[in-house]
Amino acid sequence: MGVMILLLIASILVASTFLAAFLWSVKHHQFDDEFSPANRILFDDKPSHTDPSNN
Repeated sequence: MGVMILLLIASILVASTFLAAFLWSVKHHQFDDEFSPANRILFDDKPSHTDPSNN
């Protein structure tokens, strides 16, 4: 029975650590993605400027 209480306390401690890390990352705007790499494929690349004398 003592092992179950120890495991319960350990799991609550680990879960609260991950929750604190998640809340910290949200507070510090770690998940703000203004221009996702998944959306970049939808847009054309900028045209490359080549020198016409290299033909």
